[in-house]
This record gives sequence, C-alpha cells and structure tokens, in this order.
Amino acid sequence: MGRLLIIGCGGVAQVAVHKCCQNSGTFEEICIASRTREKCDALKEKLEKVTATKITTAKVNADSAEELTALINAYRPNAVLNVALPYQDLTVMEACLACHVDYIDTANYEPEDTTDPAWRAIYERRCRETGFTAYFDYSWQWAYREKFREAGLTALLGSGFDPGVTSVFTAYALKHYFDEIHYIDILDCNGGDHGYPFATNFNPEINLREVSANGSYWEDGHWVETEPMEIKREFDFPQIGKKDMYLLHHEEIESLAKNIPNVKRIRFFMMFGQSYLTHMKCLENVGMLRTEPISYEGREIVPIQFLKALLPDPASLGPRTVGKTNIGCIFTGVKDGKEKTIYIYNVCDHQECYREVGSQAVSYTTGVPAMIGAALIVDKVWDGDGVFNIEEFDPDPFMDMLNQYGLPWVVEEQVQVVQ
Repeated sequence: MGRLLIIGCGGVAQVAVHKCCQNSGTFEEICIASRTREKCDALKEKLEKVTATKITTAKVNADSAEELTALINAYRPNAVLNVALPYQDLTVMEACLACHVDYIDTANYEPEDTTDPAWRAIYERRCRETGFTAYFDYSWQWAYREKFREAGLTALLGSGFDPGVTSVFTAYALKHYFDEIHYIDILDCNGGDHGYPFATNFNPEINLREVSANGSYWEDGHWVETEPMEIKREFDFPQIGKKDMYLLHHEEIESLAKNIPNVKRIRFFMMFGQSYLTHMKCLENVGMLRTEPISYEGREIVPIQFLKALLPDPASLGPRTVGKTNIGCIFTGVKDGKEKTIYIYNVCDHQECYREVGSQAVSYTTGVPAMIGAALIVDKVWDGDGVFNIEEFDPDPFMDMLNQYGLPWVVEEQVQVVQ
C-alpha cells in the first residue's frame, strides 16, 4: 500500500495533492500536513469525493524536527514529499532519517537567515572555493549522502520542473540522442498575464531573492559569475513568441555539471518583462528585498517577509492568469562523431491548468513532477541508497508519466541556438 506524507499546502503542494489523487493506484493514502491545517482540511474536503485515495490532514511546523518526527512516526508513510519552503529541507531530511523513511523535494536548501554567523562562515568559504555567491546550493544536502546510504534510504532532490524536468530532459537526451552533450541552455519562459502591476508566480521571498542575485554559469570546469541581469538574450519561444530572457544562477547547473560527463557549458535563462524588472529594481533600491531584520516601532521585521505579506498570494493567481509557459533545454553535442542540436520542451496553458486543478501553470509545472518523483520512489521504480539528483536515475519512466499526467513534451531537431 502506497502511503505518502506531503509537507506543505501552498500552490505547488495543492497541485501535487490533486495529482496524487489522480494516481490512486500508487497513492492509496496521503496525509497533507501544514502549519495551517485549515488549508489542508479545505483541500481534503474538495478532493475526497472524487478520488479513491484516502486523505487525512495534520498540523505541523516544518521548522521543528521534533514535530516532524512525531508526525512521521504516527502516520508511518512510505515516503515524505517536502513541498514546504527550501529553508526547511534539512529539518525534513533529519526527520526522515530518524524515522527511516524516503525523502523527495523540489528545490535545494537555502537558509532563512543569511546573516547567521555559523552559516555565513561556511557560505563565505564555499564562495571562495567554488566561485558563485548564490545563497542556495546542494552542498548542505549532499552532505547527507552517507547517512542515507547507511540507512538504506533514498533522498531524491529537485523533483520540480527546473530543477527537475529539465534535468530529466538532460538525462533523456544523453540516453537517446547523444554520445556526449557539450552545451546545455535551460530556458524558462512564463508568457502568462495575471493582470496585477506586480506579483510573483511562486513564493515571493524565494523568487525575489533568486532574481535579484548575481547570475552565474558553468563553463570549462568552473563557474563564471555575472552581475544581476547582465546577460540578456531574445528567444522565439514556440507557442509564445519572441521574449527577452536573462541569465540567472540556478541549482540544476550545479548538479548537472557533476553528473553529465564532458559537458563544456551550462546556462540558465528566464524570461522577464520590463514592468517586472522595473518594480523589482525599485523595491531593491528602497531596501524591501533585504533579508536581515530591521527594527520598526519597537519590533524586528524582515523587509522581504513584509513585502511577501503585501503581494498577491501565488496560489490566488490561477483564475486570472492567461497565456502559456514554455520551459525546456537546448542541447548541443556529438552523436556517432557528428555534431547535433536538439530542443526538448513543454508548453503549458495557464487556463487549462486552472480548469483542471485550480492553479496557474507555474504551480502546475512544479506540482506534477513532484508527484511523479514521489510515485517512482514509492513504487521502487527508482531505488537507491543515498542522496540523488533526479538526473541520476533512468529518465524513461519519468518522461512517460509527464505525458500521462499533463506535461507532454516535444523534441525538435531544427533548432535556433542561443548565442
């Protein structure tokens, strides 16, 4: 019997729950746990009438290893799907180890408090040794490899879209189209319009941190760091059209650089409109993106957390967002001694997602792969002892399930490359 504990009940989690309920053959039982149990109960009430999956709910503070351990021991799941905040990855991993349960997440660890002296010392050493300054990186979770290996458990990292599907696309391309992949460009375009002057399509705190930070890419065995939004390209996205996109640091670059032999360069580009960039720069200039606490009227507040409270909840954008997303990878490499290039991508329609599960496409494109990764772990299709990035497993069953559960993909061999 497949039993999954899902930590979190935000936009991505709600999609993952919907998809688990569509896959009741694997997930006979699920428990949705969040700090706000009322959200879990509302989702349960909505879905339990239309699924064979048995749904329960629980209240848990994912910052508390003690609470997580008590919940996991009480529910006794086959695996834990962590779709809470990246801040909580290590706490959930610790609880899974304590309870001898497999672990799945969608995004790598980063600290909530980037001024913590103990974390800062490790971070600054990593910056010197590796050459990139992003607050998020895999070293913290890769450090658990031996513990999960010794416990005979699987930890699957990054089962979202990017990271996640883009990494599976890479493994699939290497298995079926190339002898060696030399160049990877990961392209993320959200061509949707939600009608607000400014909003973010996933957690504002995580999103704005990521976008306002330095960019970086992997080339010839080392990191090359850039100023925020320094590198801009235009790309004609299928079903969307020509859009400006900007080079960012992104976590799958770090794992792909380790796991794809002979790769020479990996870059990540994300599409932004000028209105978004103007608003973000203004907020940054007045200090609203700061992560360190400030004193205000006798109490401490974190500016970016206060801004998050002012912005629209990403989970509320579904009914008003129109347009499509296009996320994929352009690969150039060698097959049978000849150079070739292919483009693998998915196009997702915001309104179709809303009609199906009540979300916009950004949550959908992360929530569906989260369910797929969890299903492959629970069914033991993917099985190994240790901590793994998603590209380290056979991509074929994951690619099949993308087509089955709403994220069909396309392979094009007549490709425009990014200069």
